[in-house]
Amino acid sequence: MHVPDGFINAPVSAVAGVVAAGAVAVSLRGARRELAGPPGAGSLGTERTAPLAGLVAAFIFAVQMLNFPVAAGTSGHLLGGALAAILVGPYTGVLCVSVVLLMQGVLFADGGLTALGVNICDMALTTTVVAYLLFRLLVKVLPRGRRSVTVASFVASLVSVPCAAVVFTVIYALGGTTDVPLGKVASAMIGVHVLIGIGEAVITALTVGAVLAVRPDLVYAARGLAPRLKLRVGGELVDAPEQHAPAAAPAPAAAPAPAAASATSASSGAPAPAPRRSSRKVWLGGLAASIVLAGFVSFYASSSPDGLEKVAHDKGIDKKEKSHASADSPLADYGVKDVGNTRLSGGLAGVIGVGVTVVAGTGVFWVLRRRRSADAGPASVPDGERV
Repeated sequence: MHVPDGFINAPVSAVAGVVAAGAVAVSLRGARRELAGPPGAGSLGTERTAPLAGLVAAFIFAVQMLNFPVAAGTSGHLLGGALAAILVGPYTGVLCVSVVLLMQGVLFADGGLTALGVNICDMALTTTVVAYLLFRLLVKVLPRGRRSVTVASFVASLVSVPCAAVVFTVIYALGGTTDVPLGKVASAMIGVHVLIGIGEAVITALTVGAVLAVRPDLVYAARGLAPRLKLRVGGELVDAPEQHAPAAAPAPAAAPAPAAASATSASSGAPAPAPRRSSRKVWLGGLAASIVLAGFVSFYASSSPDGLEKVAHDKGIDKKEKSHASADSPLADYGVKDVGNTRLSGGLAGVIGVGVTVVAGTGVFWVLRRRRSADAGPASVPDGERV
């Protein structure tokens, strides 16, 4: 659904750019809190969330290269807003997809540069906000557990894609450069993107389910949905107290030292410290998967035009499309210039794209994480957890 230059006139593109800039600014502030990790994670939480957020951006870039057929002569690809919001949080999710769109527009001539604001509003902001709000609603009414998280992920991502099509239709109604009846644009866009949404939902649910199975603590939207942590006090297992609800049950005097320590933690009302589990294996595994998808599997992706391209061609929206400013980029159209072998060219471009995106994304999130730590100050960080 990458909108090229020329589809939307300059005034509306400028307004969309302002809205997108505002959304990114708000997301930068919100992402600082999300990147701090779950309560009680301390410095470990902040150190692992920035690389993981960068990895999510790289994974979205890789999977977006895998166009899948949805109808005769039409394909679709992951938008990624729902996946990012559920894995790393809505604010960080907006930034993840925005980083991907920027890399695609500048390096690969995919999505117009003057239309970057339109694409961020449509593909990053709309999908992330809609998916996350619907996800939170669903997990409140569904039974508590991992299966409900996966189901909510499926439904939220499915709905987010046609919502993005609706937003594009509204933007086109305000600033479209061609005279095409709005009803035809709306029906065609929404119809095909409902089908694309099914593919998005499957990819999102499978990915979220896989992470939940391996490391549920790394899924932002699943925080607080796991069973209560148990503490052993006086030889018995009791629910760990909530941070805001101090417990008052002291340990028996004859309890051994480990039990007494647990009881002290319970009586103080402080949450039990999170287990210090490294996320390095998850990061390396995710990066390897992204490289394989972008560098090898992408060769077998559908070559049919995606939903927007198909609708634009069939309805005449693309009559005033302009050449991309980066059309002569060495990586334009997801191929390496002067590399004759098509498979090798596309594979190298995909691997380069994953590498650039993970570096750019991790850099942005690392800076935000460091600023969050600096703003918090040493006095606000528990002893033993200072950065």
